[in-house]
Amino acid sequence: MTVKVSVAPKGMGLNDFVAMQEGFFRDEGLDLEFDMKTFRGTQSSWKDLQYFDRPQDRPFSEGRSVIQGACAWGSVCNASAGMGKFVPDSYGISPWGIFVRPDSQIRRPEDLKDVEVAVGMRAGSHFNVPYRLEKYLPLANIKTLNVGGFGARLSALLDGKVEAASLLPPQIDMAKQLGLRSIIEDTFHTIWWVPDDMPADTLARYLRALDRAEDALEADLKRFLPLWKLSIPAEFQDQSWDFSKFSRGERFVYEPVPRAEFDEIMQQVERWGLDQHLKERKFDKLIPATAT
Repeated sequence: MTVKVSVAPKGMGLNDFVAMQEGFFRDEGLDLEFDMKTFRGTQSSWKDLQYFDRPQDRPFSEGRSVIQGACAWGSVCNASAGMGKFVPDSYGISPWGIFVRPDSQIRRPEDLKDVEVAVGMRAGSHFNVPYRLEKYLPLANIKTLNVGGFGARLSALLDGKVEAASLLPPQIDMAKQLGLRSIIEDTFHTIWWVPDDMPADTLARYLRALDRAEDALEADLKRFLPLWKLSIPAEFQDQSWDFSKFSRGERFVYEPVPRAEFDEIMQQVERWGLDQHLKERKFDKLIPATAT
């Protein structure tokens, strides 16, 4: 039986787009539609919005059933705050970095002391900043500024509105082609985030399709790099990008998220003072009832 499902791709990797192009969703019996309203919203500014009002929060407040993904910290925190469940059955590995303009005096992570870094509030670009910079700076000297989605953060950096920006794929490759300079780069985990009533079979079909896409990317990455055009924010669509020089972005790993990672997330978020909205904190209460 064919099942209809709505997905808001993160845009940090190619798996969703490969699975759609190659018919992997169809093979799994999914009539899949990309929720571009949410996707484009997460690329744009949300600097004036509060938590629960961000573009990725609205499917829950509006009662829409959408599969989404976010950083591991964000997905766990969103579920804890009452917005759906996080999926422990798989995870992604995504690049991340802080970039500055080429003429910036900032050269090392230590130079970011008391410098506001543009982030998207309570999302991967935000949580990564204390997580990575605490190796170099006291937490009190790590500053963030809520700008919003990745297109908005890159625009703010290029326009001189911020001195540094926390970027994810494909903005990392865009930034490099634009001559921006990285101060620190690393990777982090992402996990999926679904409504409470998402059928287990539908979710399993979706993840299997992403896994097939991962195999396809491993086999012939060059063929699929042009699909990055689907993740370019609207304000950057008119520029000429050499997708052949882009990296592959997020990788999909069809293995369970280690329980220890959940415990660490809860400890870190509390220590960073980003736990104001957490309600439920028990692992078993934050995952779908039929999750492994």
